[in-house]
Amino acid sequence: MRVLGIDPGTIKMGYGFLDETDDGLTLVRCGVVEASPNLSIEKRLQRLYSALLELVKEYRPDQVAVEEPFVHRNVRSAMMVGEAKAIAVLAATSLGAPVSHYAPRQVKQAVTSYGGSDKKQVQEMVRLQLGLSASPEPLDASDAIAVALCHLRQTSLDRLLSQNA
Repeated sequence: MRVLGIDPGTIKMGYGFLDETDDGLTLVRCGVVEASPNLSIEKRLQRLYSALLELVKEYRPDQVAVEEPFVHRNVRSAMMVGEAKAIAVLAATSLGAPVSHYAPRQVKQAVTSYGGSDKKQVQEMVRLQLGLSASPEPLDASDAIAVALCHLRQTSLDRLLSQNA
């Protein structure tokens, strides 16, 4: 099964493709799609959508996992990230893959066993869990991989629970 993890943003959107087989997990590709902060929000969203759509068409994920926006104090910023999340979901579902959504604390909990971990801790745990020689860069990419890992863990847990029900 191939999972696409997405860490939405309006300037940088992290992505990570993971393959799960009987032999374990393999990082297929990760990175960020970017849009200039000098562009209008509409142009940025269009650029991010187009780039993500091309990746989805090329790598054809079976499932997609997207991180929910973190809302702290800046509601306007959170709403803009919500718009980026929406275009990520549109691009990801263009080929019919189901989408799951995860809160930032849930992703951190699944990957580091602590919901308050910082981005560097998440990055290092992603490296260790995938057996990578170097940490995935930039942090937006490692966050996206963490979202995919969270989804795979949740899917596995759901499978076990349904078998025991």
